[in-house]
Amino acid sequence: MTFQPHMGKAIMNDDWITDDSVVDPDILPELPGYTLLIRPLSIRQETKGGILLPDKFADDMKYITTVGKVVKAGQLAYKDVDKFPDGAWCCEGDFVCYTKHAGQKFVYKGIRYILLYDDQIMMKINDPSDIDPMYNLSA
Repeated sequence: MTFQPHMGKAIMNDDWITDDSVVDPDILPELPGYTLLIRPLSIRQETKGGILLPDKFADDMKYITTVGKVVKAGQLAYKDVDKFPDGAWCCEGDFVCYTKHAGQKFVYKGIRYILLYDDQIMMKINDPSDIDPMYNLSA
């Protein structure tokens, strides 16, 4: 049995998503130190053929993992040679996985982002559909 702590009115990362049709602003905020600016990806609500998926299915997919795109990296991200002796393994434009409650959520110019430390990234993936075929690739 898995214990899930009660988070009150906290918004989980998988619910912190801006519509994919909204593009990132040309000028992004300056990032401090070892941080990465992540734009979470959304789960599709229908199949490519237009079949609407039940809410339960999307909820199950969100439980698996949280995926986002790195839109900007702080100047010190992956520079700590003790933690990352091979240097940066993740950079702007990469798709990454992170935990549901990690990071600081904020809205910048109407878009929801998550600010994570470089060591909070669990893994890098080439394509979000490698993890789950229901991730929307238009983000």
